[in-house]
Amino acid sequence: MPADFPKLKSDLQRRMDGAMETLRKEFAGLRTGRASPALLEPIRVEAYGTNQPLNQVANISVGGPGLLSVQVFDRSITKQVEVAIRDSGLGLNPMAEGQVIRVPLPPLTQERRNELAKTAAKYAEAARVATRAVRRDGMETVKGWEKDKKSEASQDDVKRWSDEVQKMTDAHIKQIDAALAEKEKDIRTS
Repeated sequence: MPADFPKLKSDLQRRMDGAMETLRKEFAGLRTGRASPALLEPIRVEAYGTNQPLNQVANISVGGPGLLSVQVFDRSITKQVEVAIRDSGLGLNPMAEGQVIRVPLPPLTQERRNELAKTAAKYAEAARVATRAVRRDGMETVKGWEKDKKSEASQDDVKRWSDEVQKMTDAHIKQIDAALAEKEKDIRTS
């Protein structure tokens, strides 16, 4: 079993990286002062009898510093797309012009910036919790090897492996904190 530590470490790394990637995607969906297609990606549209992601029924592009342009693929669902954007809770007021929907981004108020910073902090905490859960799983596995008589894992091996898992966790938590600080700065200054 101790030969499985590199495999375990690789799995833990992959799962911690997944938590970080999820955080990046969530941060991309938070509106700052700049127009970004990622802002509209979480929106889902009721079309063709199913609930579909906006990017499956339309092309989202930046139409200027404070404007997003949504090119709907099928003219018959333009109204549904417009309603989905308006009802998304992002405080946007889309305007349809044929198959193109223009989405002007209003300037952020200080109150809205504070809300966005709190939301970013919640996303970061969720990523920290996920990372710690991965660490817990890794530690339990390593400690299980120590108790397993067939594993031939010494106390020194277990200590060394536990330290490696902790170092990996600390590095990921540091990345999460840095990403949060950068996003908060972006929210406050844009």
